[in-house]
Amino acid sequence: MSRTTPVQAPPEADASLSHGLKQRHLSMIALGGVIGAGLFVGSGAGIAAAGPSIVVAYVISGLLVMLVMRMLGEMSAAHPSSGSFSAHAERAIGPWAGFTAGWAFWILLCTAVGLEGIGAAKIVSGWLPGTPEWAWVALFMLVFCGANLAAVKNFGEFEFWFAALKVGAITLFLVLGVLAIAGVLPGTDSPGTSNLTDFMPGGGEGLVIGLLASVFAYGGLETVTIAAAESEDPVKGVASAVRTAMWRIALFYVGSMAIVVTLVPWDSQEVVESGPYVATLDRLGIPGAGQLMNVVVLVALLSAMNANIYGASRIGYSLVRRGQGPKALGRVSGGVPRIAVLASCVFGFVCVVLSYWRPDDVFPWLLNMIGAVILVVWIFIAVSQLRLRRRLEREAPGKLVVRMWAFPVLTWVALAGMAAIFVLMAREPDTRVQLYSTGAMTLALAAIGYGRQRARARR
Repeated sequence: MSRTTPVQAPPEADASLSHGLKQRHLSMIALGGVIGAGLFVGSGAGIAAAGPSIVVAYVISGLLVMLVMRMLGEMSAAHPSSGSFSAHAERAIGPWAGFTAGWAFWILLCTAVGLEGIGAAKIVSGWLPGTPEWAWVALFMLVFCGANLAAVKNFGEFEFWFAALKVGAITLFLVLGVLAIAGVLPGTDSPGTSNLTDFMPGGGEGLVIGLLASVFAYGGLETVTIAAAESEDPVKGVASAVRTAMWRIALFYVGSMAIVVTLVPWDSQEVVESGPYVATLDRLGIPGAGQLMNVVVLVALLSAMNANIYGASRIGYSLVRRGQGPKALGRVSGGVPRIAVLASCVFGFVCVVLSYWRPDDVFPWLLNMIGAVILVVWIFIAVSQLRLRRRLEREAPGKLVVRMWAFPVLTWVALAGMAAIFVLMAREPDTRVQLYSTGAMTLALAAIGYGRQRARARR
């Protein structure tokens, strides 16, 4: 951005939104937000490719995510906003950056709403054969759209109980796994390290595939910084969530992957077909394991659906409030941006329709387009933090409630890690298409945003 281009900083707080989220809501959103459907379902393909070295992949990507969350936490504690990283990018880099990061993430979240609805509908229609999947998607969409339209506390209550169920399930899994490995679980023998001898069966290539799978499993952690703006104490909420991110990632992701690969052979067909968690519980002889985990996966999908409707509506609202989109989306009624909620739900349902109507061309194109958006967002977060930290130290050091570790060294390390992931994606045929499609969308949004910025500067 040119130094001569005036940039008005985004508003400090979203005063017209309600502040109905309590600290217990925010704490559980932060805790449950780590446990997504990607962990329960998508990790199977990563294990099949990387074998036991999937644990290393999750450690590497987990460290990167911790750095990103710490940077985002620093900025969000200093400037709470429902626009989160989009508002920070606008403040640090310029309006075009906020426009690009915000609308790219909005498209990602809305598309994810549709995908999660489809996944949840497949599970329920499997329990009730003959019922149409689209009808279940429509029902889920109506329920969560209605809940988000009514009041933010409804979103908070749904997420509180969804997160409680997910945390309870994964904690029980971890306890059973540790007991089985120790050889003290009745009816099971400890495998010792027999399943870990072939640690990296796919070599470096397999580890790369596992690393890419693990990176995208962490998506959704950003929601807590969006939700914090509508909590009773945004600064305290963000600080608490970010400071506990390390042990949550280590316990839930790395810990559960270590248990899976220790108890189940990495090349077992069940790991991919049934999912790693079902395969592990079946190996332990837990009765009804498949149906139990289907319930947990359903809860994870519905939780993600609810959270993404909320996140998309708040990002859209924030963008419009900063003059970055159609004014209608910025209308607030009863403390809720209801038009933004409706628009996000409609976009999500359109994605569902496309999955049935154009499953071979338009729908895959849409999926490829959002494939690497989370990495684009992380880059905007890192660059924004590099620029805002110096400004905060100079102008408002008291707002640095959360500080990035070893600044600026670790921020540059994180950026280097993101660049390395882009290179790895370019090497893999499956992810290369995603990389290029996301890059094209990002460039298009950046061009539009920069054009709008120049036009506003000339007025």
